[in-house]
Amino acid sequence: MVIKGKVFKFGNDVNTDDIISARYLSTIDPKELGARCMEILDPDFSKKVKPGDIIVAGSNFGCGSSREHAPLAIKGCGVSLVIAKSFARIFYRNSINIGLPIIELKEADQISSEDELEVDLGLGQIRNLTKNKTYHAGPFADFVCQIIEKGGLVNWVKSKAIKNEQLESKNC
Repeated sequence: MVIKGKVFKFGNDVNTDDIISARYLSTIDPKELGARCMEILDPDFSKKVKPGDIIVAGSNFGCGSSREHAPLAIKGCGVSLVIAKSFARIFYRNSINIGLPIIELKEADQISSEDELEVDLGLGQIRNLTKNKTYHAGPFADFVCQIIEKGGLVNWVKSKAIKNEQLESKNC
């Protein structure tokens, strides 16, 4: 899976309340959450971001509470990928569970706002088209790529269950 988009840059220790304020947690609708995504750090973020764009951040992205609303908000506003030096562990898992790809990259600070990136998740290759630089991160495991392609863990499990039912019905 290849993702291409413009970078929106954030710093270290971006917490889940920075991503989506607790006052908006009465919904789980990704579009509603996306309209308020990152508004504490950048009030116009959701108006500027376009589908496919990429967030790049420093260390400890997604720290704070373990709410799924944070990656839902990011995905809901159209962001296709988050790259950071490091992620809070529960945010990392929640992101994969809802189908939002995230990549740890120690050189994330070398990427600037407005840079254009092309990222191959299967190879773990990040090409900065603006600066003509290439970075390497660990590639996603095949099953993680499948989870993301299906739109999250629930959809992935459902697709596996349907395949199993089809196999069982053929065996009769």
